[in-house]
Amino acid sequence: TGRDMNLVETNILGVNIIENTVFQDNRGAFSRLYCAGELKEVVGSRSIVQINHSMTHSVGAVRGLHYQNSSHAEMKIVRCLKGRVLDVVVDLRQGSATFLKWTSIELTPENHLAFVIPEGCAHGFQVLEKDSELLYLHSEFYSQDDEGGVRYDEPKININWPLAPIDLSARDLSHPYLTNDFKGVIL
Repeated sequence: TGRDMNLVETNILGVNIIENTVFQDNRGAFSRLYCAGELKEVVGSRSIVQINHSMTHSVGAVRGLHYQNSSHAEMKIVRCLKGRVLDVVVDLRQGSATFLKWTSIELTPENHLAFVIPEGCAHGFQVLEKDSELLYLHSEFYSQDDEGGVRYDEPKININWPLAPIDLSARDLSHPYLTNDFKGVIL
């Protein structure tokens, strides 16, 4: 196709996988991590305003499930720089046909994949290899007042974590279970 980045749709509308072309020679490898032109279909007029990096030590550790509400709702692009993680996205968008559905993908440096997570979806991951590192590109600035979270063990979602979840933060353990009247994130 002449493109270095290919978008693959998932079972959740707006959640895409980015497949990268990797150029290799005797010196090593090169690939683009982000290109607004090639990703215009999913990025649209958004700008990347913040880039974050996380490192998680323990195999089985779970981070998430996090999102930002309304005025600070953000699109994220997540990529693994080191190690191996199961990256998980949950659709929390009010009125979505896939409301409370989840999808996941294994991210590694070797598979060169990234996850595009639209506004109104929660994100989390489980570490499958010691000292895993993730790079996050955000379309909105972090806002503590607008942060939201869903429990990793929410029965209405029923994520199938491959390992017994460990090392959850106090913040992640404090996320409430969804009530019967939870209608979703309004965007």
